Amino acid sequence: MKQVFGVMGDPIAHSLSPIMHNAAFEALGMDCTFHAFRVKQEDLGDALKGAKAMGFGGLNITVPLKETAIGLIETDPLAARIGAVNTIDFRDGIKGYNTDGIGAQKTLEDAGVDIQDRNVLILGAGGAARAIAFTFTEAGAKVNIANRTPERAMTLAAEVGNVNGFGLDVLDRCLKDTDILINTTTVGMDPCIGDTIVTADQMHSDLTVFDVVYNPLKTRLLQEAEAAGAKPVTGIMMLVYQGAEAFRIWTGVEPPVDVMKKAVMEAL
Repeated sequence: MKQVFGVMGDPIAHSLSPIMHNAAFEALGMDCTFHAFRVKQEDLGDALKGAKAMGFGGLNITVPLKETAIGLIETDPLAARIGAVNTIDFRDGIKGYNTDGIGAQKTLEDAGVDIQDRNVLILGAGGAARAIAFTFTEAGAKVNIANRTPERAMTLAAEVGNVNGFGLDVLDRCLKDTDILINTTTVGMDPCIGDTIVTADQMHSDLTVFDVVYNPLKTRLLQEAEAAGAKPVTGIMMLVYQGAEAFRIWTGVEPPVDVMKKAVMEAL
């Protein structure tokens, strides 16, 4: 009988996690299968208990469930500090982890971008923003957080420590001194592919622009970055690296990262 894994979110139809993980399972000859499940926030607790009861091997958790999951399960110290979960393991109860931050860091390293002592501006204050803010601050980056609701940005900044939080109304001023801009919101995600928070006229040519949205591959934000002569970085490898770390947690097996990346790129 196949071991079942999955990803829960709402919406979820855009997710490429099933393609990526199923390619990894096939490459390693593992009798496992990975599926996407649409789950509303108010139903997450029941969904997690059901997955555990049915013998699931593990889950990824995506928007908007990452923060909701924290109050429902046991978490490892990093996930607890971040306040958001993106990976759940069922081998010993129901335990949550967060692999988003390391996925983002490895993505920028792949692109030749060092984050230490760099000015990083994060757009958004949700689960992915939390993971990146905590991880990057610990790695020596100088982090600012901008959010549509300033209070959420300021609350997250206070939790992380040595971080500034503000609304979108001061983006023009802040971007002048920013080295790395990271969009962690869903703005620009399919089907709203024409949307962006920042445009080319607000950017500068020394800026690295990293969009965690990976569908479409080249978001409107990244198109604006190219127009400004800035360096665009897609969210594909963040998906792959955070998924690879989740794969290790679930199975204890070293994941075939190249196979996972190839599957995602072919799907896009």
